[in-house]
Amino acid sequence: MPQSDPSQLRIVITGASSGIGQALAKAYARHYGAQCTLALIGRKQSALDTLQNEIVTAYGSQVHGYVADVRDVERMQTIASEFLANIGTPHIVIANAGVSRGTLTEYQEDISAFQAVFDTNVMGMVHTFQPFINAMKESAGKGEPAQLIGIASVAGIRGLPGSGAYSASKAAAITYLESLRVEMQLNNISVTTIAPGYIRTPMTDINTYPMPFLMDADVFANKAIQAISAQKRFTVIPWQMGIVARLMRLLPAALWDFIMKKAPHKARL
Repeated sequence: MPQSDPSQLRIVITGASSGIGQALAKAYARHYGAQCTLALIGRKQSALDTLQNEIVTAYGSQVHGYVADVRDVERMQTIASEFLANIGTPHIVIANAGVSRGTLTEYQEDISAFQAVFDTNVMGMVHTFQPFINAMKESAGKGEPAQLIGIASVAGIRGLPGSGAYSASKAAAITYLESLRVEMQLNNISVTTIAPGYIRTPMTDINTYPMPFLMDADVFANKAIQAISAQKRFTVIPWQMGIVARLMRLLPAALWDFIMKKAPHKARL
């Protein structure tokens, strides 16, 4: 990870209450120990408290927990202001918070689910990054590391049946992150898009269909840190799903439609 030897590596992670966010927090603490300061943002106070105690006890990292829903722009602004004032400018901001719901457009009651998925998976990224960018521009101009990371999904490569909201939101996230990357390059702020395949988390535990190349969250987190350290622009984890993603991009629409015609749907809530 490019650094000008800062005394503390300052990292912000959303969606830290469980799943990938929790695994990333533990992995960074394990890698950097007392040289790591973590701001962990999640919706569950008890889960954040448990995670904070575990990290501090095991690795000696400094941990600051914040309860928030990334859809709440005012709360996210407040958290950023507190972090900047009391801890400093982050070196790494990871917009990980995301939700997945089975949705079908013909059902009126699914409209609210579409809205919630987009507000969390797309606008939640904007709410996470925006309040830190000006400070990160200034620190990057002084030679400090500055990196924004968005957790997207392979599901954003092509539309999946029964996952219209999730696939579309992750496709939007991928494109948004690409726009952000080209915008930030003149300010020495790198932007990394990570597209997970199937990762073993509470989000995937409810799936009733086969999940090829299923990876444990802690394994994913270690590989994600490697990709972040290398400042990769776009990466798919695990690598096998990267091959699948490239093939998905190349398939003609008619062939994709035929393959997906009888594919299993994510269950609607």
